[in-house]
Amino acid sequence: MSINTSSRQLPDEDRATADDVPPATSGPRRRWPWHGWRDRHPGAARNLTWTINLLAAALVIAALNLPNVPGALRLSQFTRIPVEAIFGTAVMIVLPRRPRLVVAVLAGLSLGVMAILSLLDIGFQQYLGRGFDVILDWSLFADTQAYLKDTLGEKGAIGATVAVLALVVALLVLMALSVVRLSNLLARHSVRATRSTLVLGTVWITCTALSVQVAGVPIASDRTAALVQQRVERVRKTLHDEAEFAKVAKKDAFAKTPPDQLLTDLRGKDMMITFIESYGRSAIEDPIMAPGVDATLTESNEKLRKAGFAAESGWLTSATYGGSSWLGHSTFMSGLWINSQGRYRTVTSGEHLTLSGAFKKTGAWDTVGVMPGVQMAWPESKFYDIDKVYDSSELGYKGPKFSWSTMPDQYALTAFERLVHGKKHDKPLMSTIILTSSHQPWAPIPETVPQDQVGDGSIYNAIQKAGKDPADILTDATKSKEEYGKSIQYSVTSLIDYLVKYGNDDTVLVFLGDHQPISRVSGNNASRDVPVSIVAKDPKVLDKIADWGWTDGLQPEHNAPVWKMSDFRDRFLTAYGSTPNP
Repeated sequence: MSINTSSRQLPDEDRATADDVPPATSGPRRRWPWHGWRDRHPGAARNLTWTINLLAAALVIAALNLPNVPGALRLSQFTRIPVEAIFGTAVMIVLPRRPRLVVAVLAGLSLGVMAILSLLDIGFQQYLGRGFDVILDWSLFADTQAYLKDTLGEKGAIGATVAVLALVVALLVLMALSVVRLSNLLARHSVRATRSTLVLGTVWITCTALSVQVAGVPIASDRTAALVQQRVERVRKTLHDEAEFAKVAKKDAFAKTPPDQLLTDLRGKDMMITFIESYGRSAIEDPIMAPGVDATLTESNEKLRKAGFAAESGWLTSATYGGSSWLGHSTFMSGLWINSQGRYRTVTSGEHLTLSGAFKKTGAWDTVGVMPGVQMAWPESKFYDIDKVYDSSELGYKGPKFSWSTMPDQYALTAFERLVHGKKHDKPLMSTIILTSSHQPWAPIPETVPQDQVGDGSIYNAIQKAGKDPADILTDATKSKEEYGKSIQYSVTSLIDYLVKYGNDDTVLVFLGDHQPISRVSGNNASRDVPVSIVAKDPKVLDKIADWGWTDGLQPEHNAPVWKMSDFRDRFLTAYGSTPNP
């Protein structure tokens, strides 16, 4: 016979002893201060819950309505009814719990990515005048990091990078959590949510059909869906453009022109092609910058006249805006429209004839490059047919950097004279020079020093320390304009002073801007035009371009001819005796 011990009664004394024995634990259980606070404060808990729900909904609605252009960032844009929210609500209501959570997380992350891409579009519009290219533009972040380091210092650059990364992670996480939270709320109140969805759907359809607007902004919105379609189309165009441009880059009107039929009217001339960073139309025409810049150009004209030089000037429309200077350089030199990193990679990996390459092909010139902005290996020198490149490490500079600019323009030109131009040569030079002192953030700006005191650049230490803080300029649009104008004045003065001192009867200078400055300086919807000038003592040089309609002197008239920058190469080659032979 079996005995059921579980129901066996203990004596009273034994039962009392058993009840007094505490449960076996490793120690006392810890109770957090907020444990059970919802029960103790039900009103506050309810208010907090609804506050978080409202914040989650506001974050999602804001992300769905977030514009991708700076001018559309208005409060009214965020009060629209997004159709994506209505459709998403309907999906969440009908899905079972587990699929609903998966879809909610993916939807939140996708919405976070779209918001990040829209913010990148806004940033790129502000600095480069175009949206972010998800195929080509990732490589620009390394340049951005280097720019921040030069502008804000290493600690400032690290801090800014960490802050941006933290913002990206936070946005993705918060967006995913918000959508999950809202999906759970919809599931708990599915009947009420269904009615609300039907009402909002009807309102959205009505507002769309009647084009209902408030303060000029349509109530109904499908912005996110449109942006997705836009990005897909942009990717398709990018991939198609690379393939088509590869074919265009292989065609060249002067590819097979014999050396003795190239640049015959410039034989014996000492050539300089010089780019001035961010020298755009706004420098000459903006009411804040123009007075100082125009005064400098007028003074420079007088210096040239006294030295026996003359100049003609016009306008070129750059392939880039606000940055990516190498796109402007390659467009001008190659005669091809290089407006993207993909096109740049394609053309620089090929053998398309550049202006410097045309001079080299004749066998009548030696080609050199002075590139103070180049701080690492530069394989593109092969594409440009430059025999010798003097980068930032080869110019003997011992002074300080001026934010991004590795050295003042006056020093770079002085080093060019000392290392290259001032020495004896069997052939004349074709020199490509890129000046950098007018690169943003335009603080601190170098000052012109007596030529015999330039030395190794140490004299600039005191000037750099006394200069303005980049952080003070970056945050003030008016100060940015003023300092930008001063930097252009400095660069133009450095170049013209060099030409007057070291130029001779055979010197021919072609100088231009690579692109306009960023929109904070040039203004919203500014043109992409940059000034271009040809300066020479020999009147025959300028006679060759008499039919171009350019303006006498260094200041092109407002209505002077405007060409695409890619048109210059062929016009220049033709004007100076080159015979097309594709």
